[in-house]
Amino acid sequence: MSRKPPSQDIDESELEVEGSAHAAAGVTAVAVSMKRALEQMGPVRTAQTLLKLNQVDGFDCQGCAWPDPDPEHRHTAEFCENGAKAVTEEATLRRVDADFFREHSLEELAGKTDYWLGQQGRITEPMVKRVNATHYEPITWDGAFELIGRHLNGLTSPDEAVFYTSGKTSNEAAFAYQLFARAFGTNNLPDCSNMCHESTSVGLAEVIGIGKASVTLEDVHNAELIIIAGQNPGTNHPRMLTALEIAKKNGAKIIAVNPLKEAGLVRFKNPQKAKGVVGHGTEMADLHLPVRINGDLALFQALSALLLEGGHLDRDFIDQHTYGFEAWADHLRALDWDLVLRSTGLTRAVIEEAARMLAASSKTVICWAMGITQHRNGVATVKEISNLAFLQGNIGKPGAGLFPVRGHSNVQGDRTMGIWERPPGHFLDSLRDEFGFEPPREHGFDAVAAVKAFRDGRAKVFFGMGGNFVSAMSDTAVTEDALRQADLTVHVSTKPNRSHVVTGREALILPALGRSEKDLTGGRSQRVTVEDSVCSVHASQGPLKPASKQLKSEVDIICSMALATLGDRHDLPWRSFRDDYTEIRRRIARVVPGCAGYDEKVDQPGGFVLPHPPRDSRTFPTEKDRAIFTVSPTEVLHVPEGRLLLQTMRSHDQFNTTIYGLDDRYRGIKNGRRVVFVNPDDIVALGLEDGQMVDIVSEWQDGTERMAPKFRVVSYDTPRGCTGAYYPEANALVPLDSKAEGSNQPAFKSVVVRLEPHAAELPAVGRAEVEEPEASEEGRGDEEKRHVEPDHLS
Repeated sequence: MSRKPPSQDIDESELEVEGSAHAAAGVTAVAVSMKRALEQMGPVRTAQTLLKLNQVDGFDCQGCAWPDPDPEHRHTAEFCENGAKAVTEEATLRRVDADFFREHSLEELAGKTDYWLGQQGRITEPMVKRVNATHYEPITWDGAFELIGRHLNGLTSPDEAVFYTSGKTSNEAAFAYQLFARAFGTNNLPDCSNMCHESTSVGLAEVIGIGKASVTLEDVHNAELIIIAGQNPGTNHPRMLTALEIAKKNGAKIIAVNPLKEAGLVRFKNPQKAKGVVGHGTEMADLHLPVRINGDLALFQALSALLLEGGHLDRDFIDQHTYGFEAWADHLRALDWDLVLRSTGLTRAVIEEAARMLAASSKTVICWAMGITQHRNGVATVKEISNLAFLQGNIGKPGAGLFPVRGHSNVQGDRTMGIWERPPGHFLDSLRDEFGFEPPREHGFDAVAAVKAFRDGRAKVFFGMGGNFVSAMSDTAVTEDALRQADLTVHVSTKPNRSHVVTGREALILPALGRSEKDLTGGRSQRVTVEDSVCSVHASQGPLKPASKQLKSEVDIICSMALATLGDRHDLPWRSFRDDYTEIRRRIARVVPGCAGYDEKVDQPGGFVLPHPPRDSRTFPTEKDRAIFTVSPTEVLHVPEGRLLLQTMRSHDQFNTTIYGLDDRYRGIKNGRRVVFVNPDDIVALGLEDGQMVDIVSEWQDGTERMAPKFRVVSYDTPRGCTGAYYPEANALVPLDSKAEGSNQPAFKSVVVRLEPHAAELPAVGRAEVEEPEASEEGRGDEEKRHVEPDHLS
């Protein structure tokens, strides 16, 4: 067992490149999972955690939001490789105490990577960085809450505070957190949705009336055709592969739409079955469409155009349940196929093959993730996917529907509980009626607007409920400089990350209980609840002794902060919330739509499913009371000669900004992360060599450039003109103003770059050079409209 964390940081000179894999999971996944778990937890603790993971009487995995099977269909080992890694990271026996912070200055820690910081272990006590201090030092909990209250109450306006939320936060904590922010007087509640599925939330809300998936897990099992677009389930949601295997056994076909041929959609070797251990496994995608980056909108338009031409449409559904069909159909009948082929990089023949598979299916599920949403036209593409579903009536019937697969464990639940900078009026009315105060109505800052507010001096206090905001955001150098302008930065965390070393004038780290740990707040055994990608809400209760006696639950931290800041203002029940989370669930039942009887329903094994009108009754709470067909222009993202189109993406050995290890074995990368995947023909055309060290420079229409230095070129099977690199290392290349229209989501997936041979005198690894224009006077939240584009779209 290795309780001692690594003393050395990443050494990219040890990076090795092997051949990419042609299957996911299998015995190797089991071996890797057990090795990591045993090293950091030991055998007893490994059994205590993994056997309770995703079980009815256990705790919910923090690794993704994939839905659990019905209780009677769950395996003893109801987790995947990356779920085991996520639990290991939280339940590790490694510890970060006051001695660690005395030994390491902020300057030293700022030079470490996210990987090194995360591997040090669990934070065991609250820490403070005083004004002009070079190190963190211990602080009492009462002292920490007094410091927060003093800063918040000293602000000129409540809108000078920003309350960020990670997707791991429980429903109880999220509800209390948004209540505190609004009682304090602001809607500045950005969250990780702003960076991942905000384009989905906006697009689906406009066309079906609700920004959530319209399917159940059983719909996936029983579909005739499943389209998986802009998603890599083998790494990001490995348990999805089990569901796809069931669907394949039931006769389903699968179409994979992705620039890269990811191993998980080639073949799945299920380690819980004999053929996954010693056999060939299950072939997954029947058709792979290696679409050019940002070509998805044109592809879905082309598929719909072919179905229209062949008469493969559900006329009854269109007539009874939709609006705008004729205008949309007229647009597609005039579709410019030359534009489609340039945008997608595909042949018409392969698009027609996919259309034939759609025509033959009476039950189609369309899944997507960040490869769809993180583009300037992400909202439009989500709407185009919805158009395709409407055309064949693939919503509101068994085995069919729209399925945005959420990447964080409770990001959807956070939004349900009111974590949103643009809350609907009816939700604020319910808060007012339940708690007797008038919540603020002005929209608050989303993630991009929050960075700009700190940069421009319009925000003074940043409070992060989990997550690693600095590393997750675009425009790394600008984001870091902005947060350093704050008077106070606070992070509720389990382990060190980069956000802790990019501090305001004063800073706090508040160590929280993990989801795997027993919560005895208030002298009783507490449980929390979460919501998965298919609107299912269930309980979660950890089995482990906490890493330190000084840890507090997220609910305790929020309620104690509220008492220190608000006192008895508005006569809100912070003490009863803190002592018994049942009291929070009773208020959730009265405030949140669809949550009547909330506490009683989560007592049921497996929990309950929230209502979803389009799924449940084919009713659509849109402005037209119908599903809305939307017309969007066909676009081609032009890339100048000698440039490439880059997408940021995960390694197999990471979850968001948490780096588990240095191997991306599905893509053949070992012992490193600073790689850029390039088509071999592009390598030749650019005058480069496989294995050469280059600097990645992004180019923007406003004349600015960003640079991320010292990446190794890796020859890879990706469409010509397209390339990819891991985040957070490549986030520095994306300006704040490069974002999706309508959702303000950073456009991490369509970045025009050039690759320059690396020069030894360039800045140290991890930093980015930015030529930034003068700050402009811009509005708040959704009023910010200026975008930076890599080039013009036609």
